[in-house]
Amino acid sequence: MYAATTPERKIQPFNNHPTRIAASSYLNTAPLIWSFLHGSRRHEVSIVTDTAPVRCADLLARGEVEAALVPIIEYDRIPDARLVPGVCVGSRSAVRSVVLVSKFADLNQVRAVALDEESRTSQVLIKIIFREFLKHEPKWQSFTPDLSEMLQTNDAALLIGDPAMTISSRDLHVFDLATLWRYHTGTGFVFAMWMALNSAAGQIAELNFAGARDEGLEHVNEIAEQNAPVLGLPKSELITYLRENICFSLDDDLKTGLELYLSLAHKHALVSNKPNLIMMGE
Repeated sequence: MYAATTPERKIQPFNNHPTRIAASSYLNTAPLIWSFLHGSRRHEVSIVTDTAPVRCADLLARGEVEAALVPIIEYDRIPDARLVPGVCVGSRSAVRSVVLVSKFADLNQVRAVALDEESRTSQVLIKIIFREFLKHEPKWQSFTPDLSEMLQTNDAALLIGDPAMTISSRDLHVFDLATLWRYHTGTGFVFAMWMALNSAAGQIAELNFAGARDEGLEHVNEIAEQNAPVLGLPKSELITYLRENICFSLDDDLKTGLELYLSLAHKHALVSNKPNLIMMGE
């Protein structure tokens, strides 16, 4: 659920605060990291924010950061990872920033799908939707996120993050993946969570990610005002997106959806193991 708006930078730890964290620079991560960048926790960590979610997972897997806001599918692929409880990037209905753009109104007509190469969770999600619920599977091909190029040789394209919010073509049909998931399962969906290396549990336990979230949500108006000119969308629309489309707290509905998603990913051989969710401190 994301799009890096600036080039990737090297992580520069503070001398007195070596804990390193990473998150994408998409709008839907902004309330979770505002406190670390601009608020009361801005001197607690060294944070890199100009990277895509997939690269955040790679940084964590390589041990280059102690914690990262990571696509949830990566939990299976980072053996030492533990979930930070209570905080997530999810949606109960329409997420808006994770969409399948199709030439056809009927997804059963789709025979080839271009996948945004920066999204691992959403790639698995769309494959589950086709295999489990629509009972057919198109051809898949990874692309850099360029809609016109993606649709030249494909019937549909998976897009995530800020670019997904600004699609305007009247000739295309836009399917919100969180809406499709809710329709077929009756649950919300979790796209990303903070994950930490178990070997860094002591350091990460000192950080209050829930408190950082709460402080960030107090500044949604400011975040929306800063991002409106960049995205070319009204401030009011971005406020609605951050307050209503995105869920930042992991409740029972979202956790149920998360467990179902990982179970179906295993059923369809999209992850190697059936994940057992382990939270920090357990």
